[in-house]
Amino acid sequence: MTPPSRQALVPFVSVDHMMRLVHHVGIERMMVELVDQIEADFRRWPDFDKTPRVASHSDIGVIELMPTSDGQQYGFKYVNGHPSNTRRGLQTVTAFGVLADVATGYPVMISEMTILTALRTAATSAMAAKWLAPRDARVMAMIGNGAQAEFQALAMKAVCGIEEVRLFDIDPAATRKCAANLAGRGLTVLSCTTAEEAILGAQIVTTCTADKQYATILTDNMVGGGVHINAVGGDCPGKTELAPAILHRAGIFVEYPPQTRIEGEIQQLDPDHPVTELWQVIAGQVAGRTDAAQVTLFDSVGFAIEDFSALRHIHQRLQGTPFFRDLDMIADPDDPRDLFGMLCRSQTADVA
Repeated sequence: MTPPSRQALVPFVSVDHMMRLVHHVGIERMMVELVDQIEADFRRWPDFDKTPRVASHSDIGVIELMPTSDGQQYGFKYVNGHPSNTRRGLQTVTAFGVLADVATGYPVMISEMTILTALRTAATSAMAAKWLAPRDARVMAMIGNGAQAEFQALAMKAVCGIEEVRLFDIDPAATRKCAANLAGRGLTVLSCTTAEEAILGAQIVTTCTADKQYATILTDNMVGGGVHINAVGGDCPGKTELAPAILHRAGIFVEYPPQTRIEGEIQQLDPDHPVTELWQVIAGQVAGRTDAAQVTLFDSVGFAIEDFSALRHIHQRLQGTPFFRDLDMIADPDDPRDLFGMLCRSQTADVA
């Protein structure tokens, strides 16, 4: 049987390949590179197709598709969110993604995105903090010490210069896990017994909890002036982390309002409550933080352009490396009109 042509082979990045690539580049360097890529794409935000993710919700979780295109390349991610999975020994979030060429429609890469989503989520948080947090921020509080926590802390260190991270989770085992993983990575790590203790002295507060419910992780009296909040955990209808009073006194920055008003913290507010799109800050169209005492909030739900940026960066980073395998995914008959003939000839080749 004739071997497939190069254009019929699609690079596939497995979990093992992704881990090896990240170690090859370096975790913190990868974070910085992802921030640079996401920022570059945010600056050309109008070039992209934009739509809220296509979601299928159930009582225990959600399965979503997140597509976008810049007219040259197309990307999508399949991702789930099932908070109860941890009780079964499973990941809360799993994902894979596809990058394709718009001119031909052919996929140019398929990749795991469970690890890549963790990296790009942390990179996006750090990017937002770079533009919105106080310039002298050196201490962050990490509320929720699950699968995303270490990525968030290291992204803030690499991009924003954070020196100390204060950890809290309602599950002390999660905090112990996070502290152990961050040991020896150049951060002062403090394990705290309450959220209030963790927030003490922090200029950046990141909330990343998993329960799919309206929750109040931060109350209004816990948040003083001059703080930047990354609210990462509230990412679907009916799931929030912040008291509404915080939202009413914060400058709120979002990715894509039609999606964030459904899934983010601002689902608690009136539909016309003013928010600022983060891309406008990065593109220099509007101001970010306006004074030292302001409370800024990045209401992060994750958006397809960030996944597109991450997939493009990985595709570029693969060049000249062994961190992928080719998949024979695209039927490639000698005559594009004779797919049936290709099928019949394969039977003859097998018999021979």
